[in-house]
Amino acid sequence: MAIKALIIDDEELARENLSMMIEDFVPSIEIIGKAWNKEDAKEKIIAFSPDVIFLDICMPSGTEGLTLLDEIENKNFLVVFVTAFKEYALKAFNTNAVHYILKPIDIDELIDAGKKINERLEILKNHPENQLEYKKSLENTAYSIRNKESNRLTISHSRGMKIVTISDIEFIEAKGNCTDIYFKDKSKYTDTRTLKTYENLLSGSQFFRTHKSFFVNTAYIKEYITTNGNIAVLSSGKEIPIARSKTKEFVTLLKNL
Repeated sequence: MAIKALIIDDEELARENLSMMIEDFVPSIEIIGKAWNKEDAKEKIIAFSPDVIFLDICMPSGTEGLTLLDEIENKNFLVVFVTAFKEYALKAFNTNAVHYILKPIDIDELIDAGKKINERLEILKNHPENQLEYKKSLENTAYSIRNKESNRLTISHSRGMKIVTISDIEFIEAKGNCTDIYFKDKSKYTDTRTLKTYENLLSGSQFFRTHKSFFVNTAYIKEYITTNGNIAVLSSGKEIPIARSKTKEFVTLLKNL
């Protein structure tokens, strides 16, 4: 059964372009309607009950797409945000389990979004209790966009999503194309995003890439030892290697903590 989708964008050319690209490259998705503003979108969401909406953030009023989400009580659909603003993607979307596509739309990114939509719908079908977590992720994303930053992060896992406080993360370790995220309470979650993704989205924070496989929250560093190589010892007792190329920068960082 095809996934029912509604496209919401105030520019007709953008609506038609996205519609044609989905038709050509994401056959699992059927476009059941298009809306050009907030009121039109609300009517069509009620009328068509889409599985997913492709939502432009910056419609005429600035962030009318976010206002639309605020005004819909029963969000029984997924959201793929469509935006021309890369800073939104890095600071808002990567911190949550909400999908986005940058304008101009890249075919590979659109195909990838289609796969993620399928996966997310399957998770919600098998674990409907995760619907509330998804709605919280939408709220977090809207907050992040409006405030340009967020102190929370949503991690996807096999049974749904977990929303965490970034400062609770002790360190992140690369595991192939995935990452293991370790918390101060000694719990661990695995995410399918790469360590490089976390380095990008947490840039400018108190995290430091000590090694090709480790990204550390400097707030948890309690000791630096050089007896057997260069090692950062964390509050939990975990020993994190410091790459030789990172040593000088790391020592400077410690001196300025």
